[in-house]
Amino acid sequence: MKAAPRIRIGTAGWSYKDWEGVFYPAEVQRKKVHALEYLAHFFDVVEINTSFYGHIRPELARLWVRKVAWNPNFVFTAKLHRSFTHSPMAVMEPTSAASIRPTDEDEAKAREGLDAIAGEGRLGALLIQFPVSFKNTSLNREYLERLLRQFIEYPRVVEVRHDSWDNAETLALFARQNVAFCNIDQPTLGRSLAPTEHVTAAVGYVRLHGRNYKDWFNSDDRNDRYNYLYSEDELGGWKDKIESVTEKAETTYVITNNHFQGRAGVNALELKSMLSGQRVKAPPELLNTYPELRKFADPDHEAADPNLSLLA
Repeated sequence: MKAAPRIRIGTAGWSYKDWEGVFYPAEVQRKKVHALEYLAHFFDVVEINTSFYGHIRPELARLWVRKVAWNPNFVFTAKLHRSFTHSPMAVMEPTSAASIRPTDEDEAKAREGLDAIAGEGRLGALLIQFPVSFKNTSLNREYLERLLRQFIEYPRVVEVRHDSWDNAETLALFARQNVAFCNIDQPTLGRSLAPTEHVTAAVGYVRLHGRNYKDWFNSDDRNDRYNYLYSEDELGGWKDKIESVTEKAETTYVITNNHFQGRAGVNALELKSMLSGQRVKAPPELLNTYPELRKFADPDHEAADPNLSLLA
């Protein structure tokens, strides 16, 4: 059996209207090929981000697993529902243990969706993402420890965005619980967490959000903050960090979240090439939209064939 890759690179989400004709070809738009089937030709992981906004329906999770079944290396990571990590009034008030209010029903529904994927051996990690307002206080640490025990059966990754968590005590806590620290790239505003390369578990995790300083907090449309394309030099800095993480982790997930108009796909493929030292395959539409990708990738015209995954 082929060994699982030590570095898995993919995008945060796959179902975006503005990816049509930019990442996805006409066959996907006409539903002849499922978007996940097509995506799985280029990546071996995708992060489910819709699970943050609404619990994963088990029947939908099973459909997703079927669509990538032809690729034995493909796995999902998934965000935990926001009821566990954000205040219901997150826009109006800061998030803390005192304002987070998950219910028993939230836990049951979260587990249903996650188990539908994990039961097929396709769940790489559960991402527990907190906002920058969730600071390192004794109350928040207690809540986090309880939450980590609550979902102990899954490989857990914690994303904290406030720099008060970037210290030896937090890393020791995560290591004791075999929980991965999520290394992120984001606009460093105020006390937002700067880039790190921490490894506290068998899983290493990196998320690249983009550096759109202008729209990060000021735009009315939350998608505007992810309108950012990393340069080759910017990715080079992360290449070194990812290699450092990979040396200490068994499996490292690298997720690009700058999803506006397929830019996450561009930067994920560039990183895939930079880290492997080889040219990679890319959607022809993406190469046409972003010619700079041609330095790293060649078009894969066969991936849109509806029969291809059946023959794999």
